[in-house]
Amino acid sequence: MRFPEIELAAEQRAPYRPDIAASSLTVRNEVTVCIVTDGDGMVQILNRPIECHKGDMYFFGSGIAYGFFAKSEDEYPTVSTVVFSPSDMLPDEFRDPDSAQFCYGVFRDRQPISYALLNSRVLSQVDEYCGEIIEEIEKRRLGFEVAVRCELNMLIITLGRYIDLADTVEQTESKEWSLVSSVMREVFEHFDDPDMTLGTIADSLYVSKSHLSRLFSKVMGESFATYVRNMRLKKSCELLKYTGLTNEEIVRACGLRDVPSFYRFFKNEKGMTPYRYRMSQSTYDRLNKGVNFMSILNEISETLQKGKAKMVKELVEKAIADGVPAAQILNDGLLGGMNVIGERFKNNEVYVPEVLVAARAMNAGMQILKPLLKDDGVEATGKVCIGTVQGDLHDIGKNLVKMMMEGKGLEVVDLGVDVSPEAFVQAAADNGCQVICCSALLTTTMDVMADVVKEAEKAGIRDKVKILIGGAPITQDFCDKIGADRYTSDAASAADAAVELCRA
Repeated sequence: MRFPEIELAAEQRAPYRPDIAASSLTVRNEVTVCIVTDGDGMVQILNRPIECHKGDMYFFGSGIAYGFFAKSEDEYPTVSTVVFSPSDMLPDEFRDPDSAQFCYGVFRDRQPISYALLNSRVLSQVDEYCGEIIEEIEKRRLGFEVAVRCELNMLIITLGRYIDLADTVEQTESKEWSLVSSVMREVFEHFDDPDMTLGTIADSLYVSKSHLSRLFSKVMGESFATYVRNMRLKKSCELLKYTGLTNEEIVRACGLRDVPSFYRFFKNEKGMTPYRYRMSQSTYDRLNKGVNFMSILNEISETLQKGKAKMVKELVEKAIADGVPAAQILNDGLLGGMNVIGERFKNNEVYVPEVLVAARAMNAGMQILKPLLKDDGVEATGKVCIGTVQGDLHDIGKNLVKMMMEGKGLEVVDLGVDVSPEAFVQAAADNGCQVICCSALLTTTMDVMADVVKEAEKAGIRDKVKILIGGAPITQDFCDKIGADRYTSDAASAADAAVELCRA
């Protein structure tokens, strides 16, 4: 037996709005009894708003959307709710879904909604039944399952005697509502299927798609596509808030296509990423989830240091699916690994080939991560432009420096080789670079670096951009002589210097 979920004295304080979306209403795949035990307010059933008062009782079949609301800030109803599955309480002879005595006759002719106005005596009796059910479920005494079933049977029989369907639901409207409730049940059953459409549901109900589309919009007040989209967003918000499910598990549970499309969909609708939404909810256990994060982040770092590009890509995808924020994957996983490689390279513990394969592995991870970093609003550590100076076609050193800089989280504009002073300055101005990085291998091209400094002064950006130089023939004395800001002797030191200059 699936035990009833009961909410006694649940105050519905949200004021009613005529434009309330159907997706914000409550829909269950079980039968629901709602009793207004105190106060006045509004109840919206599908697209119909109705005033409700103390003593009103509503009996909703599965797939019926409803919601209780306040009339104003100071006037609201108190509603008792019992949720149950009819098959758990009915004798065998009443379990036929086509039976006219559905739920002991409460739904005669399978009407989707029933209504009754209870007098004070019956209201007190109903409240007593609900109290007994709650007590049995909470205390779980010997035989409590049988006791719950008996109390629930008595509740339904009592309510059924006070329901007059002829006064509550017109026959034509009942047929429309019944069909829409069938659609809602299909949505419940196939909610995790990304291929679910109104067309597939229409086929299963043997009705035309166009007719069902018009009927759904009429009864629910919004299109089927909009409703399902909003329901998937609502469900994903609930899972992010109340569970520790990974993004991949949420994608499957909500019938979405994949994690990247889920990120885009969620960001467009909520204005923030799933991770930021989850972190904003106080019910989420950040500490425990953070501990889980570290394991995969360390694995990404170690795998990157070994230069295993394919494995890094797979681990980054898994981390995203597990809900690890993109910024944390970048900083603690990818950049963490490249920082280790940079230090080992500086200490001559690894050499150029190891740096190159590690950089390739990082690029593989970054291809997956870049769209998410952009969605999260994560900015690079800084922006630099780099190139080999005019007259020099050597690029091995320049490329190595570029990789090390990207490994520090810098955005690098690669100008290539044989770059004129004007091109350096123009690129810095156009791209908003904080640093110009000049490389040279030939002694005959060293003086071009001095021209870069002069061109920056001529363009009026010298006070806005730093100039970093390096290469085999370059020295600190030469740097001081031409008025450049920094000289470094190796790629790792160049990356560290560029970060410092950008921050400065």
